[in-house]
Parts: sequence; structure tokens; C-alpha cells
Amino acid sequence: MDLLAPLGPVYQAGTLSGNPVALAAGLTTLRHADAAAYSRIAAAADAIAGAVSSALDGAGVPHRVQRAGTLFSVLFGEFAAAPRGYAEVQRQETVRYRAFFHAMLDQGVNLPPSAFEAWFVTAAHDDAAVERIVAALPGAARAAARSL
Repeated sequence: MDLLAPLGPVYQAGTLSGNPVALAAGLTTLRHADAAAYSRIAAAADAIAGAVSSALDGAGVPHRVQRAGTLFSVLFGEFAAAPRGYAEVQRQETVRYRAFFHAMLDQGVNLPPSAFEAWFVTAAHDDAAVERIVAALPGAARAAARSL
């Protein structure tokens, strides 16, 4: 910890970094997260990521879904292989994400505001939440298809 500012050279900050209430909430969450909770989160992430890809395929929108466990990102555009760096990710068609994002928001689904951010699936994404997201996807996919 001596490497962190103010003692050390590494500056670390965030909206709730070091906030005692946020730390207590995080610790409580980790203590209650059992194998069943992680299994539910993984199933929800699989369902949402799969539905995103299916909706975009159905609307003819070129895309790639990148996964890291239960986190995923949707990249709009043609990608022969998984992008391995920021320069490659910058090639995506962000105008499509903008249209997709706003169409989802119009249907009450709040996505990450940037095409460069990951989607976080949590234990709060119960069956009803997943169904709501999935139901909103076809219209958002059509909006992305019309955006170019």
C-alpha cells in the first residue's frame, strides 16, 4: 500500500474508492455470493450476449461480441478476428452503437454509454430483467442497421 499516493508514485481514484459504505457493501456482497449466485450471473450473461448477437445477426448488422467471463462488449463492424488492442477496437462503427444505445434507452434499458465500455451482468439481472433486455434488442438492432 505504500506504493499508492500520497506515499508512493501510484495515483488511484474512483467515484467510491475508499468510501467506507461502498467497501462495506462490496464485502457483504462477496460474502453472500455463493456458487449459485455466480451460476445465475453466468446464465444471465450467456442469455444476454447471445440475444444481442442473434438480434444483430437478424438485422444484418456486422458485429462481434467479446467476452471475459460475465463481462462482454459489443463491437459494431467487420472483425475477422478478435481485436487485440485499442487501435483495433477504434475501427468499430460507433455510429451504430449510438443508434443501438438510444433505441434500447427508449425501451427502458440502460446500456453503457460508450461503445468502448463493457456490459456488466449482475445478480440483480433476474429472469424479468433478462426478458426485458431481450425484448428490446430487435428494435435496437434495426436502429443500428439503419444508422449507416
